[in-house]
Amino acid sequence: MNQRLLLWVGASLFAILAVTNCYYVVMQTQQAILLQFREVVRITDKPGLHFKLPFIQSVMFFEKRVLAVDAPSQEIMLAEQKPLEVDAFARYHIIDPLLFYQRLSDERIANDRLGSLLNASLRSVLGTIKMATLLSPERVKVMLKIKDQLNAEAKDFGIEIIDVRIRRTDLPQKTSNAVFARMQSQREQEAAQLRANGRQEALQTTSEADRLATVILADAQGQSEKLKGEGDRKALEIMAEATGKDPQFFAFWRSLSAYREALKPDNTTYILSPDSEFFRYFGNAQGR
Repeated sequence: MNQRLLLWVGASLFAILAVTNCYYVVMQTQQAILLQFREVVRITDKPGLHFKLPFIQSVMFFEKRVLAVDAPSQEIMLAEQKPLEVDAFARYHIIDPLLFYQRLSDERIANDRLGSLLNASLRSVLGTIKMATLLSPERVKVMLKIKDQLNAEAKDFGIEIIDVRIRRTDLPQKTSNAVFARMQSQREQEAAQLRANGRQEALQTTSEADRLATVILADAQGQSEKLKGEGDRKALEIMAEATGKDPQFFAFWRSLSAYREALKPDNTTYILSPDSEFFRYFGNAQGR
C-alpha cells in the first residue's frame, strides 16, 4: 500500500508539473521565442496563452517596450583638439527577436555591446566638430548623425535605435582651469583696452571742449569790443552833437565833471594859480 501511494503521489506530481509546463503566457509588453533543444521552433509576438511541449521546449521572453542603454562617461577630443567629457544615452527596441537572440542572447549582453558602439559613434562624430557646434542649433544634426551611424552598426542585432542624446558635456577639471584662466586674461585685456579707449575719448572730448570754449570766448571778446567801439562811437557822436548845439553849456558841464572827480573828500588840496583855467567858473558863471 505504501509503494502504491508513493507511486500515485509521484505520478500526480509529474502530471501537475507536466500540465503547468505545457503552456506559457505572453504579456502585451513582451515577445517570445519557443526553443526546443536550443533550436528555434516559433516566434510569438501576440499576447495571450500559448502551448508547448512540457520539459522539452522552453521559452525566452524579450521586451517590446523601449529600452535604454547608458554609455559610460568618457573623454573625447574634439576637432579643435579640445578634450570634452561626454555622458550620453540611447533608446532602442527589439524589432527582430530571433536575430537578437542569435547575436546577443539577452539584454545584458545587448547593453554592453550597444554601450561600446555608442561610445565609438560618439568619438567618431564628435571628433570632427568643434565646441561651438555643440552649443548651437547644429547640435540636433550632430545627434541625428550619431543615431544613424549607431543604427547602421546595430541593425545586425535585430535592434532599432530610436534616439540618442547627450546627457552632459563638461570640460575636464584641468582644462576648465586653463580655459577659465584664459578667459580671465582675455577679459582683463578687453577691460584695459576699453579703459584706454575711454581715456583717449575723454582727452579728445576735453580738447574739443577747450577749443570750442576758446573760440566762443574769442568770438564773445570780439563781439564785446565791437559793441564797445560802437557804443563809444555813438557816445562821441552824441557828445559832438550836443556840443554843437550849445558849446558853452557843454564846457560848463565838462568843468563840473572835472570838479567832481578832482575835489573829493580825501583829496582836496591843489596848488594852482588863481587865474588858472581850471577855476574859471568859480569867479564867473560864464567862465570869463
